[in-house]
Amino acid sequence: MTYLPKIAVYAGSFDPITNGHLWMIEQSCKIFDKLIVAIGENANKTYTFRLEERMELIRSTITRLSNVEVTNFKNLFLVDYAKSIGANFIVRGIRNYTDYDYEKSIRHINSDLSNEITTVFLMPPRNFAEVSSSMVKGLVGSAGWEKIAKKYLPKPVLEKMIAYNHEI
Repeated sequence: MTYLPKIAVYAGSFDPITNGHLWMIEQSCKIFDKLIVAIGENANKTYTFRLEERMELIRSTITRLSNVEVTNFKNLFLVDYAKSIGANFIVRGIRNYTDYDYEKSIRHINSDLSNEITTVFLMPPRNFAEVSSSMVKGLVGSAGWEKIAKKYLPKPVLEKMIAYNHEI
């Protein structure tokens, strides 16, 4: 029997990457032989950070993880992207019931598109359950936001957000 490496894709906009995302990446690295962190590009979305900045922010937070690659894709369904790079798993996070209902639907659609890709759901610990990039960006600008955001962001990301906020 031939061993097939377990390759997974963890996709998102990562605008910016949070400690919740980082937890997902770290856990996935323990489960899979290789993890591809893929930034999906959506022309209809407005981003705080350019694609190159988001990729660099991810790379700067995962330097100690040897089985992770950071890339991007656009104009493809995630399941088709996964197949195109030889991945056999998609990793998704579920923080709450709303995420569950949405992710369940997406999982079924992905299965309709390709039953060769398995979706794996991870549930972060309570301290990351309500953290999202949108929530963190919503903190910026209020007095003392840096102190609060520090709990939710990797250090390189917090530093970039502080610098970005001072430029405005």
